[in-house]
Amino acid sequence: MNPEKIRNFCIIAHIDHGKSTLADRMMEITGTVEKREMKAQLLDSMDLEREKGITIKLAPVTMNWKGYMLNLIDTPGHVDFSYEVSRSLQAVEAAVLVVDATQGIQAQTLANVYLAIEQNLEIIPVINKIDLPAADVEKVSAEIINLLGCKKEDIIGVSAKTGLNVEKVLDEIIEKAPAPKSTDKTETRALIFDSYFDDYRGVVLYVRVFDGTIPKNSEIHMMANHTNGLALEVGALTPKMSPRDELSSGEIGYIVTNLKTTREAKVGDTVTLTRTPAVAPLPGYRNVLPFVYAGFFPVSNDQYKDLKEAIEKLSLSDSALRFEPENSPILGFGLRIGFLGLLHMDIIKERLEREFKLDLIVTNPSTNYQVILNNGDEMDIKSAADLPDISEVKEIREPWVKGEIILPSSMIGNVLGLINEKRGHQTNLSYIEDRAVIDFGAPMANLLTDFYDQLKSATSGYASFNYELSGYKAEDLVRLDFLVAGTRMDALSIMCHKSEADRIGREITKKLKEVIPRQNFEVALQAAVGARILARETIGAYRKDVTVKIHTGDRDRKAKLLEKQKRGKARMKRFGKIDIPSDAFTVMLKRD
Repeated sequence: MNPEKIRNFCIIAHIDHGKSTLADRMMEITGTVEKREMKAQLLDSMDLEREKGITIKLAPVTMNWKGYMLNLIDTPGHVDFSYEVSRSLQAVEAAVLVVDATQGIQAQTLANVYLAIEQNLEIIPVINKIDLPAADVEKVSAEIINLLGCKKEDIIGVSAKTGLNVEKVLDEIIEKAPAPKSTDKTETRALIFDSYFDDYRGVVLYVRVFDGTIPKNSEIHMMANHTNGLALEVGALTPKMSPRDELSSGEIGYIVTNLKTTREAKVGDTVTLTRTPAVAPLPGYRNVLPFVYAGFFPVSNDQYKDLKEAIEKLSLSDSALRFEPENSPILGFGLRIGFLGLLHMDIIKERLEREFKLDLIVTNPSTNYQVILNNGDEMDIKSAADLPDISEVKEIREPWVKGEIILPSSMIGNVLGLINEKRGHQTNLSYIEDRAVIDFGAPMANLLTDFYDQLKSATSGYASFNYELSGYKAEDLVRLDFLVAGTRMDALSIMCHKSEADRIGREITKKLKEVIPRQNFEVALQAAVGARILARETIGAYRKDVTVKIHTGDRDRKAKLLEKQKRGKARMKRFGKIDIPSDAFTVMLKRD
């Protein structure tokens, strides 16, 4: 198609501001999907996405409107998938910025706007949900004008649910979004902005062609991964697959390949033709590495093989998912899995339990640490149990994040207190109308467990939070161990700052006391750093009255029986096995 008649755009917004609903109305109005086939959040293909009301996997769709081809990419709104969002923004020329009329600008809105500005995209501001009684269009318009420096008449007020003014948005895209730049290059370059594994067809790539054409059955080459494949089928998504003979410059579509895993064609890679290879790849590719790790163990060891097969199957579609076998004396065989963030972890856990019917124990999530040894060697550890002998360690570096919180100005004090509590420090404070933006740095490990919950509590749910990894810093870190009846539980061990070890030790031993059931003998729960015990709780024994069968009041006979019981309990304490419930391994995630 003539590139002058193509418009490529994406929709960016914070979670739950109405991206997917707006995409539904656009498909309905342009006649891309017939009314009888229409359903809410059509581009959200997973049940999990519909239930949580979030977009997890981005989805492209090609629409025709007034003689123009409109290529839309519906992007995820969550921080865990920000790299995918940045690649989607590189694949388009314009972005429709959707802001909820009842909530205003949130943290992820800001993060995505900055990404769009970096890519020099034309931003079309849209205020959604203007039909709701709680909508404050004037206030939200002022926030957008303050952020983008646009005029009030540039902002379109819509209701994605009813379809009000959605046609205006489509017309604005045709008018304001630039057409793809046509190139005379003979070489072919296309950007992979998403990929997934199809059980029957292999790896399917979603691409934007920048230069040249990709014909059906051509041999293709992935420049960053140095892998070759075949373009078995090419075409557009409407949103079903519509095969074509070729994808040409400026178009967005799909390529069905003969590849076996998405690791061979990662998001951000450049596709070129083997017979006329490109000289330089498209900019912006990076290898996305997980930085949240958790141990996944089946409740029954018989399910270990099923767990491994399930994770292998999920990793075919998710190149960011990393895993390795792990063995725990308490939990048996399992896998240590790396994720992009806590939401990513929750999604994988739910998919394993639902789609593969697995019953899982998940250990406390941790991040990775860089350990510098005395001999100068450097090693990466993914859990406290992997830390070498402390006498061999010169320093331990932990990952820090650069965070951004948007909240009402009246609640700044509570949040600054929370940041300090997490060993963080504020770096900047600015204002958008009556909202404050706090920039801060903090250790990743301290934000992993319940920071988001505490932030919502401190701000009555009004704050929104966004973060990105900023680097590693050497800190005074120690390994905090937990002993149950004198036995060290490696699966419970955590890394923490020396100044926080006492408090965390006391808190966790108290929580463990609540979840570990009482035994017929006394059980000691201890927190320790090396040989130094920091905290102790005791789970009392069940008291069985062994003297009940004596009908006389003979003190000697009673004392003899009680002494016998005491010796029995001491023997039981030496040889007794304690059944630790799965709740004990996620105790860090639970708030008081």
